[in-house]
This record gives sequence, C-alpha cells and structure tokens, in this order.
Amino acid sequence: MMRKPARFLRVAAFGGLSLGLSGCVPGVEKPELSLEVPASYRAAAKGDADAAVPALAWWRGFRSPELTGLMESAQLYNLDIAVAIAQIVQADAQVGVSGAALLPSISGSANAERQKVATGSNSLLGGSSGTFSQYSLGLSASYIVDFWGKNRATLSASEESATVARYNREVVALSTMATVANTYFQLLAAQDQIKVTKRNLAAAERILALIKSQFAGGTASQLDLSQQEALVATQRAAIPPLEVTVGQNMAALALLVARAPADFQVRGGSTTQIAVPRVTPGMPSELLYQRPDIRQAEAQLASSNFSVDAARAAFFPQIQLTGTTGFQSAVLASLFAPGAWYYTLAAGLTQPLFDGFLLESQLKLAKGQQLQNLQAYRKAVLSAFADVEKALIALQKYTLQERLQSDVVAASRKAFEVAETQLRGGTVNLITVLQAQQTLFTAENNLVTVRLNKLLAASSLFQALGGGWTPAGTLAAAVP
Repeated sequence: MMRKPARFLRVAAFGGLSLGLSGCVPGVEKPELSLEVPASYRAAAKGDADAAVPALAWWRGFRSPELTGLMESAQLYNLDIAVAIAQIVQADAQVGVSGAALLPSISGSANAERQKVATGSNSLLGGSSGTFSQYSLGLSASYIVDFWGKNRATLSASEESATVARYNREVVALSTMATVANTYFQLLAAQDQIKVTKRNLAAAERILALIKSQFAGGTASQLDLSQQEALVATQRAAIPPLEVTVGQNMAALALLVARAPADFQVRGGSTTQIAVPRVTPGMPSELLYQRPDIRQAEAQLASSNFSVDAARAAFFPQIQLTGTTGFQSAVLASLFAPGAWYYTLAAGLTQPLFDGFLLESQLKLAKGQQLQNLQAYRKAVLSAFADVEKALIALQKYTLQERLQSDVVAASRKAFEVAETQLRGGTVNLITVLQAQQTLFTAENNLVTVRLNKLLAASSLFQALGGGWTPAGTLAAAVP
C-alpha cells in the first residue's frame, strides 16, 4: 500500500460514497468535509509508521493459551455478537422490502359468484325471480415508474444501512474481545495482589512473633506490639476484597462467553506470565479503513445521503402504470373462450400540491440527519486518532514505570530484609522496621497495579487500531 502523508484529507461526499448519489434528481447537494489527518502519531516510535498493523488474532501476542481460548469462545458464543448478527438479518430483510418498490406488483384473482335477483314490479309480493352465475379469472399488475430515482435512493439507503449493521457487528466483536482481555488481566492482577498480600502477611506475622518475644523479655513496649498487630490485621483484612474481585471478574468472563458462572472456571495465574507484544500503529490514515466504527459512521452517512435524495424526489410527480387482464363468463365451461377475455390498461400521474408542508418537513428532517451523521463521522475519525495517541502514551509510560517500580520493590525488599535481621539482633529501632514493612508492602502492590495498567494499555491500543480487522475478510465472515 502506498502511503502519502497528508495534513488534511478532503472528502467530497466521502469519495466513493458520492457514487450513485446524483441519479436523476436535479440539485443534489453533496456534503463536503475537511478532515485533519496527521502524517504520523506523535507518541509512536520512529519507524513504526512503516510497520505492519496488528495481525487478525492480535490476542495471541500475549502468549496466554487460556486467554486465547476465552477469546475464541467469545467469538463463537458471545450474546452481544449474536444480537449484532441478528440485526444483520433484519437489515438484509429491509433491503428486500425497499427493493420491492422497484419491481411491478402482480396479483391474481379468481371469483365464482351465484346471485338470485327478483324481477317484476311486484317481486316483493311474489313476482318472478332469476338466478345468475358469474365466473372470472384474472391478473392485475401495477408499477410505479421510478423516473426521479426516489425508490432507487430508498433502496440504496437500505443497502447502506445493511452495511452499517455489518460494521456494527465488527464494532461489537472488537469491543467484546477487548473486554475479555481486560477482564482477564484484572482477574490476574487480583490474584497477584492476593499472593503479594499473603506473602506480606507472613512476613508481618514473623515480625509480630519476634516483637511478642521481645515484649515478653521486656525489650519491646506495648505500643510496638500494638502497631505490629494492627499491620498484621490490615494485611489480613485486605484479602477478602481481592477475592471479591477475582470472583466477580470470573463471573463477568462467564457472561462474555455465554456460560453460567456456577459452571465456569478460570485458572488464571499471574500478570508476570503475560507477554506484552510490540504494537506498531502504522499510518494514521490507515485507521480510516482499519477501524470498523469509522467505516460504520461512513456507511451511516452514505445512507443519510440517499435518504435526502429520496426525500427530495418525493416533490416530483409520481407516475403509476396499472393493467388488468383475465377471463369472465357466466358459464364455467366457456370461461376460457375467446370472447371471455378482457383487459384494461391505465396510466396515472400524481403531483403533490399541498400536504401541510409534510414533504418539506421530511426533506428538512433528512438533511438534519445527514448533517448529524456528517459530524458523527468527523468525531469518529478524530476520536480514533486520539484513542491511538492515548494508548501509545499509556503503554510507553507504564512500561517505563514498571521498570522503575521494580527497582523500588527490589530496594524496599532489601531494606526490609536488613531491618528484620537487625531486629533479631536487637540493633534497630522498631519504628524503622515498621516503616520498612509498610514501604515494601506498598511498593509490591503498586508494582502489580502498574503491570495491570500496562496490559490494559496494550489491549486499548489494539482496540484503538481496530484490532486485526480487515474490511473484506470481516464483512464476508459477518454474513450469516
């Protein structure tokens, strides 16, 4: 693909969207929009603009078999995706409804009638009467000549709406995949914090046992003992909320893969076992094709453009052709005789003269929706650029913070080990030991949080780039 850095991208009715908009309707207004498209991302590393965008199965880069299994299950069984697929079926059906107006309407009829009628001036007083039979078999057809392109524009609007439904399915799928990844990472982080808290609890209990021994020997005060007991109780009390987080995230994952939480289990593990793949964002202009929400907004705008054409064409006369043919006879045996055949042909023209400004209001409504979708498209594009920038910054800074926080943990652990050794030898103040404990416990919990933030930033970056979404392949796969 040839990449041409550009400061602005001017789209006249959004390029390909203008095809077919002119039709036979005079005075078609085509919106024009200037989009600011940067040549590269400010936070991207040098050379990333020329690198490939993420692969289709981007979650495999985290190298977690369990996460991969959850992703694949969500693609198959997630109920939000199933709803989006059902909406595609509805949108396709609506295309058929709209396209019916472009074809003639043909109906058949068959009638058999037997009627008894009275004759004579005194029929009510017993005059003569007669019995008659009438048989008919016929076809009738009607066709509205789409001279001004109203029906064609309505059909095109429905076709674009069907395209919107397909891109919506991709938006839902991408959001679901990101939610699965984020929920799984949060579960792992909670499990890490439980491990850290239990390890810190064991260390605090060791110190507590030592202080109790010193208190019994008269070398430690009641204050020292109470402070350490409070620290132990604090660590013990921190475990249940973390277990709540694990359980709730596991239930959330069960819902994402359409499983009952009671029958669903996630093994989990640790955030340290998750690799963070290198993500290359490519060119900002590629987002116009990679992000399904942008393509969805683009198709929505195209649909509203056609709706404006249809609303404008409604001002012109409507030409309708009708015809009827068939056989009619008083005797069933001679129904198909040459003399029983009949036909009628008619052409009509209807021109709206005054409708209480209905058509004018409908045109204004269509134009308002067109303007709304125009601005929604602009926002979708600019939001996509902002999403990528924010995710790139977050991933870079959290990666740096993880490295720095690891140094903090290493130094804090060393200080705590020295303080514990000196406490056993009776050469350190208990306040110093307490401070060393608290510093280590806080540093380790912060490291888990930073690792979680880094994983969430990587997931957000994949989502901001449209995942590994490819327009042609995904649309074909989305057809139910």
